[in-house]
Amino acid sequence: MRGALGGPRVLLRRLREVMAEPVSAQDRLDKVVVLIAANMVAEVCSVYVLRVDGTLELYATEGLKREAVHNTVMKAEEGLVGLVASEATKINLSDAQNHPAYSFRPETGEEIYHSFLGVPILRAGNTLGVLVVQNRARRTYTEEEEEALQTTAMVLAEMIASGELSSLARPGAEPVARHAIHIEGSSLSDGIALGHVVLHEPRVVITNVIADDVPRELKRLEAALATLRADLDRMVEHRDVVDGGEHRDVLEAYRMFSYDQGWAHKLREAVSTGLTAEAAVERVQSDTRARMLRASDPYLRDRLHDLDDLANRLMRILMGQDHAPRRDQLPDNAILVARSMGPAALLDYDRKKVRGLVLEEGGPTSHVSIVARALGIPAVGDIANATGLVEQGDAIIVDGATGHVHMRPPQDIQAAYSERVKLRARRQAQYRALRDKPCVTKDGCNIQLMMNAGLTIDLPHMVETGATGIGLFRTEMQFMVAPTMPRVSDQLALYRTVLNSADKRPVTFRTLDIGGDKVLPYMRNVEEENPALGWRAIRLGLDRPGLLRSQVRALLRAAGGRELRVMFPMIATVEEFDQAKKLVDLELTHLRRHGHALPERVHIGAMLEVPSLLFQLDELLERVDFLSVGSNDLMQFLYAADRGNTRVASRFDPLSAPVLRALKDIADKAQKHGKPVALCGEMASQPLGAMALAILGYRTMSLTPSAVGPVKALLLALDCKKGSEMLLPILAQPVGSVPIRARLEEFAQAEGLPL
Repeated sequence: MRGALGGPRVLLRRLREVMAEPVSAQDRLDKVVVLIAANMVAEVCSVYVLRVDGTLELYATEGLKREAVHNTVMKAEEGLVGLVASEATKINLSDAQNHPAYSFRPETGEEIYHSFLGVPILRAGNTLGVLVVQNRARRTYTEEEEEALQTTAMVLAEMIASGELSSLARPGAEPVARHAIHIEGSSLSDGIALGHVVLHEPRVVITNVIADDVPRELKRLEAALATLRADLDRMVEHRDVVDGGEHRDVLEAYRMFSYDQGWAHKLREAVSTGLTAEAAVERVQSDTRARMLRASDPYLRDRLHDLDDLANRLMRILMGQDHAPRRDQLPDNAILVARSMGPAALLDYDRKKVRGLVLEEGGPTSHVSIVARALGIPAVGDIANATGLVEQGDAIIVDGATGHVHMRPPQDIQAAYSERVKLRARRQAQYRALRDKPCVTKDGCNIQLMMNAGLTIDLPHMVETGATGIGLFRTEMQFMVAPTMPRVSDQLALYRTVLNSADKRPVTFRTLDIGGDKVLPYMRNVEEENPALGWRAIRLGLDRPGLLRSQVRALLRAAGGRELRVMFPMIATVEEFDQAKKLVDLELTHLRRHGHALPERVHIGAMLEVPSLLFQLDELLERVDFLSVGSNDLMQFLYAADRGNTRVASRFDPLSAPVLRALKDIADKAQKHGKPVALCGEMASQPLGAMALAILGYRTMSLTPSAVGPVKALLLALDCKKGSEMLLPILAQPVGSVPIRARLEEFAQAEGLPL
């Protein structure tokens, strides 16, 4: 492949010179194809650019007819060029015209050329175009020539991604790189945010692609690989990891990949073509990412995340950058974009500057979603390849109400959303005007609207929203965001702060709901086939009574001289409740013996979220002081539909006959036993769901702080008696005969209720 200009390294140096010349984008591209053709002794070199309409346009050529430039346009999967683009893989043919995908374009004059080598122009695994060389002679291009063309394509990818070619495009036919993207995901937290992208794990920006000294670059690569492997060895053998668990498995996978000789060989080959060590890592990973994004095997797609992380680590070592991104240097309107994120990571950011959150993974009931809602941060999840579609600093809009994300939105979309933000602000002002008004329905039903909380950052919302108390304080949040197990003194301080902030408003503390999907980094994780149905919540607490008793002790001491409300999660049998209540009695005895101030009164309740309790309600209600229905878990257990699985989480409607019948039965029996019952969960945070609950007899609901205003506005206009006359006969009819959600919506509309 040694041509007139002396091989790929010389070609890369010449390309760097062309890239630096003060010429137009078209002139630059024309010079590039001439250079490549001469270097590879190819009679044709062409660049096709993928457009926003999904077609491929010929942007430059050496060897084909000049008049075909910007006039030859092919569908995304048309011809050999389309096949390279759609499959994101190279095609090397000695007789292209006999290939079944060959498409004849007479305006190009390419019918006289037989051999064909096409490679995708990739960036972050995304296809931006196709680079092609052709010759009259029937020949198969060598592996070295393939490697050289792929390396050159990487340089072109940077040119296309920069947006330089947009000036050459017709309106509506701009290059796909840097174009506006609209994707629909899952709503995690309500609200609208306009801002600029901040990648939670920013990709390393490579400033120098072309090597000046290849042997030196190979030495840099070997040294970085050695450092990477040594770092991972130390991490795996660290005392916090050595006992095992999921985190050790992840690190072991990283270590295995880092020692993979095939990966290292590809990196060395890429450097040998004339790339810097970091550019070689980027090129190999971009190729790998393109292939794995198209894989149907979910295991392979999961491994992609491991390889992305490993490549980023290696590039940071090569460029002397810290592994952790700087979180104190945010723009004032930061929209965080991440593959996934834990609640502690979100809390690390400056709350005043974070406007929104976009995740590739994570559902509405994930822990980071709960924290986002507590912080009032609009969030959207289930956005495939979000981190690969945006660049640091890109304009972005997050619509947490609908689950839509607009990346690099056009001016008219930005203007429309700016108006929506103003409208929402006016609505919030209307809700604030209702803050101090008691929540009493039109027919005189007094409904207590409490809020869900879990951290001290939630507490100011009580005053802001006018919530009558905290109906669910998730005590596990303190454990989930802490790097080590919180001491009893830490727990005591938090619970006192909560009670002091609530003043005379009631607070219901839920004991630790950990295990299952709520894995604490400092506790050994137990692998389970069905974690949601496994060793979690009260089951873990009863099996580890020291953990539960220390928490109960902190709660009792924090409430000295005041009323305390404690409830146990995931109770499945009345015997479990009896055992848990006995631990409270033991702690009361202990504190009394040691002269501590005791609570004025202790109310002990249970969360009803396991369906087995529906058949023990009379026995349970004889024992508890109150009940709280956890609609999120009750819903998933009733329908055997994992709420964290996006394929089934929205398959079943909470406003359906089975759920509403169960809720009605709970409310009726609680009233019969004279025990208060509340509902905490997503159902209460939706105005339509809250309306259904009020109609069924629920007089206490605990909801997301941002939902208090909209729900109160609806309930103030509701006539519960009218609602009962509409809904109860429907629930008595055979299941499926009436679409209940639609009837509820019709009723709300007829009554003029604000949904």
